[in-house]
Amino acid sequence: MGMTVTNTNTMSLLNIINRTSLAQSKTLQQMATGYRINSGADDPAGLIAMESLGAEITAINAALSNNMRADSMLSVADGALTEVSSLLNDIESLVAASASDGGLSAAEKAANQSQIDSAIASIDRIVGTTNFNGKRLLDGSQGIQTTGIAANTFESLKVYSRGERTTDLTVTATVKTAATSAQGSVGMAAAATLTADTEIVIAGTEGTATISLGNGQTGAQVIAAINAATATTGVTATADGASFNLATSGKGTDEFLSMTVLSGGTVSAGAFANVSRTEGVDAVVTVNGEDVTGDGLDIYYSANGYSISFSCGTSLDTAAETSNFTVKAAGGLTFQLGQTASTRSTIGIDSQAAYALGGGDSGGYLSSLKSGGSLDLAQNSANSLKVVRKAIGDVAGARGRIGGFQKFQVQTSLNSLNATKVALTDAKSVIADTDYAVATSELNRQSVLMNSGIALLGLANQQAAQILSLLG
Repeated sequence: MGMTVTNTNTMSLLNIINRTSLAQSKTLQQMATGYRINSGADDPAGLIAMESLGAEITAINAALSNNMRADSMLSVADGALTEVSSLLNDIESLVAASASDGGLSAAEKAANQSQIDSAIASIDRIVGTTNFNGKRLLDGSQGIQTTGIAANTFESLKVYSRGERTTDLTVTATVKTAATSAQGSVGMAAAATLTADTEIVIAGTEGTATISLGNGQTGAQVIAAINAATATTGVTATADGASFNLATSGKGTDEFLSMTVLSGGTVSAGAFANVSRTEGVDAVVTVNGEDVTGDGLDIYYSANGYSISFSCGTSLDTAAETSNFTVKAAGGLTFQLGQTASTRSTIGIDSQAAYALGGGDSGGYLSSLKSGGSLDLAQNSANSLKVVRKAIGDVAGARGRIGGFQKFQVQTSLNSLNATKVALTDAKSVIADTDYAVATSELNRQSVLMNSGIALLGLANQQAAQILSLLG
């Protein structure tokens, strides 16, 4: 090549130095920000994948926050119900101690009643004041709404969870088999008399009592003696023409009775014989086409995301009886457990106040055990203990439902979301984050190229100096 004023070597070297400078600036930016992709020009396809993964991670973070709040809310409800359960156990102890009042003075029984009143008041106070972020949890305001309940049909109705559907659900129940109590018959008329001293044992769901009967006592007196022990046994006796009947106050296969004649047992007319153990029958109810066997009068139905329980009232305690109610698409506590609306789930928490605990075939509600109530200690009713035990079961059931939702939906969702977040974060990091080992190596290479380019530019500039020397 000839020696000219226009030095193309210099221009080429300047171009190379400029490109190296730009690459060096890009590498420095990646190292400063920590991201390999800082603009769409860096990696268009990678930018699209990075933004998509970032959006998913944002949604998961929101879902995690929702689930952690839901977990905390349910823990508050469970903690309050734990204290309610403890108070109910104390009430049960007091009622059981007062059932056999032969060794209790009137003052002691009154003291027990006062403690029961205080415990019930504490339960209502806990129920009325347990709240989370301004929402009361146990007073029934978080229950799933229902309508169309006819009188004496669906008692103690509770909707524990609701499906994802946004329309109301009609629940139709038809009694297939009516629940019955345990029953037995003794062939002694009310006017007949015992012809010998007699001792019998009455065993029932609540306990066992040994009853001594004297020679010459009538059937009516025998009935009265058996009924005097009802608080202990749970068995009542009623006259029925030439015999008298035994029956438990409750219904279902958990109810049983028997009568054993230990001695005597001869009567002026009829037969005074043993009554073998007999049990009651559980109700069988067809709910929306599905046969459900209950626990006595209590029915538990679960299908299509709905979980419902109710007790058959007096108008729904006969075979072929039908009634219905509507579960509204409203009420309850709705939680979004995942990133999308399709992951919503609703749990209902019905009132745990004294007026709502008990019911069914227990004979009353917890509030009826307060002073002046139909089941206070002054009544010495066999149903008092049944009501308390039913209330304990109600609270235990509520805790179980809340705990099940918390463990199997909220906490499993938390675990799944955390695992997904780790995987997505790793994937985004592979695409978007700067590999500092590679970046450092590239920066050293660019520095070498820059330094060599500048040195060569100095050599190229010597050509212009040589041309000037020729002119001189």
